[in-house]
Amino acid sequence: MVKKLLWVMLAAAVAVGMAVGLAPSAQANVVAEPVVYEIDGQPFEGYFAFNQNFGETQPLVLLVHDWDGLDDYEQRRAQMLAEQGYAAFAVDLYGQGVRPSSPDESRAQSGALRSDRATLRTRLMAGLAQAQAQTGVDGSRVVAIGYCFGGAAVLEMARAGMDLDGFVSFHGSFETPAGQNYSQTQGRILVLHGSDDPAAPMADVAQLAAELDEANVSFAMEIYGGVDHAFTVWSDAARYDGMADRRSWRALMTFLGETLG
Repeated sequence: MVKKLLWVMLAAAVAVGMAVGLAPSAQANVVAEPVVYEIDGQPFEGYFAFNQNFGETQPLVLLVHDWDGLDDYEQRRAQMLAEQGYAAFAVDLYGQGVRPSSPDESRAQSGALRSDRATLRTRLMAGLAQAQAQTGVDGSRVVAIGYCFGGAAVLEMARAGMDLDGFVSFHGSFETPAGQNYSQTQGRILVLHGSDDPAAPMADVAQLAAELDEANVSFAMEIYGGVDHAFTVWSDAARYDGMADRRSWRALMTFLGETLG
C-alpha cells in the first residue's frame, strides 16, 4: 500500500509537470520563501514564489489553501505558478504555526472562519495586501485561486467586491451566506469541479450558476465527469485524478493568460 501511494504521488508530480510543459531553465530561477506578516497583532506565515527569468515585475496569483492550512502542497503549486511566469503568494488564513494535523482540527479551523465571515474577509484582504507589497509584483493584475476550503474563500472574495481580475475555485464549495450575493463582483470567475463531489454536488453547481447569471457575472465552469472531491491533491491516492488535475491546470493557465495578459 505504501509503495502504491508513493507511486501515485510520483506519477502525479511527473504528470503535472508534463501537462504544463515546465522548462528546466524556468524552474532554476524560482526564488521561494516564507513571508511572515501580522493581522491585528497576530503573526501569519505566507509563502512567496517568484521567477527571475520573467522580468522585474510579474502579474500576481494569490493562492488560498485548503482546510489543512498552508503546507507543502500549496508551496509546490506556488512554485509551479512561478515557473510559468507569475508571482505567486500563498496566504495563511489560520496563523503562523497553526497547521491542522487531523480532519477534526481542519474542520475546527475552517469552520471557525466559515462562521465568522468578517474575520475571513479581513484575513483575505490582509493577505492580498501583503502579496501586492512583495518586490516584483504587479499589484494591478491579480487573480485569486483556491483549493477546497480555499475555493470557497475565493468566492467570498468575489462576493466582497475585492478588486481582482479573476477568481478560480478548484473543487470548492458554493454556499452563499444569508445576506450575500455576487452583485459587487468585479472579476471573472472560473469553477473547476468534479461531478461526483459529495462536498458540493451538482445541484450546488447549478445554484451557483443561477446566482452568477442573476448578477451578470462573467463566468465559466469545467466539470469533470465521475470525479470526486480533492481531485488535484496528489497525496490523496483515493481521490486524486490525474486526468482531471491536468485538465484543470491547463484551464487555469488559459484563464490566467486571457485574464492577466
